[in-house]
Amino acid sequence: ASISQPPSLSFNVGETAKITCSGSSSSYYGWFQQKVPGTGPVTVIYYNDRRPSGIPSRFSGSKSGSTGTLTITGVQAEDEAVYFCGGYDSSSGSYG
Repeated sequence: ASISQPPSLSFNVGETAKITCSGSSSSYYGWFQQKVPGTGPVTVIYYNDRRPSGIPSRFSGSKSGSTGTLTITGVQAEDEAVYFCGGYDSSSGSYG
């Protein structure tokens, strides 16, 4: 699956952050947080809008058409990280 997301975004504490990921209408998106380069990422959203146990409720996910969105409502200082998306295209069976 071919997916893309903005190269760089920054937000201030207290703001609502929205990060998008574009693929296809048949894509399912996951969102990942990497705070320290070289370490494994943490899944913050999977299956478009599911939040794993232990992830704060300020993190939410949605999908509209071919675009997935990660929203952080009220950004906190500890949310500083690299965020990236991954996608699974259910029509082709490919990952991206």
